[in-house]
Amino acid sequence: MKQPISDKRRLLEIAAVVLTGGGKFLFMDWLDWKLPFILGAITAWSLYIVLRTRSSPGILRYWGFRFDNFKPVLLKVLPFGLLSLIACLVIGYTQNTLNLTWHILPILVISPIWGSIQQFLMIGLVAGNLQDLRAKKPMKPLTILLTAILFGAVHYPYGWLMAGTFALALFYAYIYLRQRNVWVLGLFHGWLGAFFFYTVVNRDPFLEVFGNLG
Repeated sequence: MKQPISDKRRLLEIAAVVLTGGGKFLFMDWLDWKLPFILGAITAWSLYIVLRTRSSPGILRYWGFRFDNFKPVLLKVLPFGLLSLIACLVIGYTQNTLNLTWHILPILVISPIWGSIQQFLMIGLVAGNLQDLRAKKPMKPLTILLTAILFGAVHYPYGWLMAGTFALALFYAYIYLRQRNVWVLGLFHGWLGAFFFYTVVNRDPFLEVFGNLG
């Protein structure tokens, strides 16, 4: 299922992902332009996906935008997702940070979209490209570790988020490199991320993203 992609393009894609991660610190953390940044990143990378699809038939399947293996990947991720959800609720209850308001409902609807883009970038383009390099390809455990470190680092300086996303990326990268499916990972990333915000870190993404519109 490998695509005839040059190492130069693979490395440029990884660099573009790192640049997007850097933009998060500038636009979301410093300037507080959360919604414009998210919409801009989704638009820009969606355009890239469309352009690459036109020039490279089969690239969507290679990246993991596919449904033929949706069920087996779902069955692999589901137990991990349920355990993670229980852990979020237990941690939230223990540290008194449960904040399950109605705001979580629209977040659960829209977060898988942003989650799928994040999984495509971090797991698909970073882990996938590193593992498929023709020269100087790192060993699979190192690819998984580097991807998880990058994903955790993007969420600096929030300790819980860094730890949570690091752990998720370790598991997701392992699953992705065995059986690529971005949809399943994006779905769980979005839903678990939503519950993580409203239970463990006591933050309200709805107000953080859409509060200025009210």
